[in-house]
Amino acid sequence: MKIATWNVNSLKVRLQHLLAWLEANPVDVLCVQETKLTDDRFPAAELKAIGYEAAFSGQKTYNGVAILSRHPIESVQKNNPLFADEQQRILAATIGGMRIVCAYMPNGQEIGSDKFAYKMAWLDALRAWIADEMRAHPRLALLGDYNIAPEARDVHDPAEWEHRIHFTAPERAQMAALMELGLLDAFRLFAQPEKQYSWWDYRQMAFRRNRGLRIDHILLSRELAAHCTACGIDRETRKWEQPSDHAPVVATLDSGALLQG
Repeated sequence: MKIATWNVNSLKVRLQHLLAWLEANPVDVLCVQETKLTDDRFPAAELKAIGYEAAFSGQKTYNGVAILSRHPIESVQKNNPLFADEQQRILAATIGGMRIVCAYMPNGQEIGSDKFAYKMAWLDALRAWIADEMRAHPRLALLGDYNIAPEARDVHDPAEWEHRIHFTAPERAQMAALMELGLLDAFRLFAQPEKQYSWWDYRQMAFRRNRGLRIDHILLSRELAAHCTACGIDRETRKWEQPSDHAPVVATLDSGALLQG
């Protein structure tokens, strides 16, 4: 049983990348961010042709999230009911007895900006809602582009990034508070090589120089984390022509993670 997250940075531009990756890596569930498509343009037929059901919530040009699954998708929830928001950033569904939450968290721009205030309010509301969801669904996974690097080892140069967006103290505090609900970072459940990142800027040869950040995460409730056997980042997609600036993150769960009904 494999679950994954990937910010594709435009499904219109990178649909063939997505299809190729799924054919080579037939994960059970994939959470997708930044689809940047209205729902009438979502490629449901193309995904169904390779064995995936899809739930999606999109908008033109910006944001947009989707959950793709090789198993039935049930009880779909769009957006956070505790936070009025026109931006399409959250999608939740029940799959095989697991509650899957796909989230594209705000960028925040910089401390002191309106966008940073929005990010903080958005994360406060997310934490309150996830707490409710975890009470209702003990087997919960929160996957997505968090736009937060939680620790110094998740940043290629912590001193350079200390006061920059993605690695500010308020953002890291928000991440820590979210995890205090009882969520565990699947990637950090296992020994990992050093300098492992999931995002690299398109500029200044950042990928070639491995000047990246680990901002794409899979957080698991304790009940699901007990079934996690591996987690890693697939850097290969970043080497493709016209790639997304993010790489997929994949967690493997044993068969005990699946419940029916």
